Amino acid sequence: MKPYDLSITVTPQYLPEQSKPDQQHYVFAYTVRITNNGEHAAQVISRHWIITDGRQNVQEVRGLGVVGQQPLLAPGETFEYTSGCPLPTPHGTMKGSYHCVGDNGIPFEAEIAEFVLAMPRTLH
Repeated sequence: MKPYDLSITVTPQYLPEQSKPDQQHYVFAYTVRITNNGEHAAQVISRHWIITDGRQNVQEVRGLGVVGQQPLLAPGETFEYTSGCPLPTPHGTMKGSYHCVGDNGIPFEAEIAEFVLAMPRTLH
């Protein structure tokens, strides 16, 4: 077991009720689950997202905490939240990292693997 080991899973979802495809406005929600699999407590301090739309335009978002919180996770604890992302295309990707601090004051990065945001295809 590592001293600091956060596992991060993301579940994206298209929100048709908030999207306006005829105006090139597509809205996605994503639920993030952060689990501390390490030996020590760790706190999420800030986030860094890299969002790429279907035209390969890249936007970077940085900010303190997640949904207004800086969760402190003891070993074995999980924190889950849902946020959203609008795109001008029906598909894109997100990836990034959380800047964290261990209970010993040493900072570390927890990587967020790339995931796909995509409007479901419909059959006609």
